[in-house]
Amino acid sequence: MWAASCLASCCAACACNACQSVVSGISRRSARIAYCGLFALSLIVAWILREVAAPLMEKIPWINHFHQTPDREWFETDAVLRVSLGNFLFFSILALMMVGVKNQKDPRDSIHHGGWMMKIICWCLLVIFMFFLPNEIISFYETISKFGSGLFLLVQVVLLLDFVHSWNDKWVGYDEQFWYIALLVVSLVCYVATFTFSGLLFYLFSPSGNDCGLNTFFIVMTLIFVFVFAVATLHPAVGGSILPASVISLYCMYLCYSGLASEPRDYACNGLHKHSKAVSTGRLTVGLLTTVLSVVYSAVRAGSSTTLLSPPSSPRAGAGKPLLPMDKADEHEEKENAKPVSYSYSFFHIIFSLASMYSAMLLTGWSSSVGESGKLVDVGWASVWVRILTGWATAALFLWSMVAPILFPDREF
Repeated sequence: MWAASCLASCCAACACNACQSVVSGISRRSARIAYCGLFALSLIVAWILREVAAPLMEKIPWINHFHQTPDREWFETDAVLRVSLGNFLFFSILALMMVGVKNQKDPRDSIHHGGWMMKIICWCLLVIFMFFLPNEIISFYETISKFGSGLFLLVQVVLLLDFVHSWNDKWVGYDEQFWYIALLVVSLVCYVATFTFSGLLFYLFSPSGNDCGLNTFFIVMTLIFVFVFAVATLHPAVGGSILPASVISLYCMYLCYSGLASEPRDYACNGLHKHSKAVSTGRLTVGLLTTVLSVVYSAVRAGSSTTLLSPPSSPRAGAGKPLLPMDKADEHEEKENAKPVSYSYSFFHIIFSLASMYSAMLLTGWSSSVGESGKLVDVGWASVWVRILTGWATAALFLWSMVAPILFPDREF
């Protein structure tokens, strides 16, 4: 018994030292990577608890206070939402703390980049505390998460539009024949992939012998958007480039596929799983990892994007000018500290807060999945409509980005 106690103490000490070594190695440049790691950890914890925590939560009186015990899926969803709420509060608190940080001289700059041991402890305490909250608060968070997830998807769309236009402007800016040919080749590849993708969607999700009018409508609407993109881009009044239109066309077709693939597995028109309704753990793992990477990339790019929120302006001239002259070392240090921040810390954390809501909806099938769908990532009719509506919103924003300069020539877009 004494030996086991000593062994446990040694293991705990080693783990503590390892954590201290890791957090002490986080520098200014790797802080964003650390936040991404913490966010990814929250998704893994939520996924694990969704699979194993239901029997334990059934025994907690302030959670299971019903006259009749709900189904297992209810406890799985509740576990995910509680972890997501803790993650949401953690990043929301940081977002409020970082409001107004304009330069590295601000004391809150060191809070954003340092104090990782305390941050990890606070994150753990917040997540644990969420399991002591009443169900009414979790239900309210579930409701607002659907709106927050929609806002996060709109952020993704804006990021994509920003990326595509920047890509096009950069290659056109070279003003060389090679880059013009490259633009044409990439555009053709995207269009070939788009129409090939559409044929595959008709084959998989509109099989003969079944009434699949809704799936056919989704695919045809996406093809109409592709045609409208091309016509609007080539119109003399717009004078746009074919590259953004081709990339957005491919993305809209992908969203259409993503939506149709999220249909319930027992739906007759979902030919993707017609022969195999069972989903392996490996496939679920790959799906979750893809979701994690997508969410993390969007959060990082949005947090540092100058399109959504420009970096704060430089400090006012003379605001930090000393009354007495400093030596060169102090002057260099003063200049380093007075540098403006490269991205908005507050907005960075807001994006992670929204991403926490979005990931919770993915893991719970937008809190509407039952039966087999509750065991899958991002499956259910709510997921279908969210994907399809996101594709339509992408099409509307892209068309607006082309039409707006013509309708409002005096404004800068």
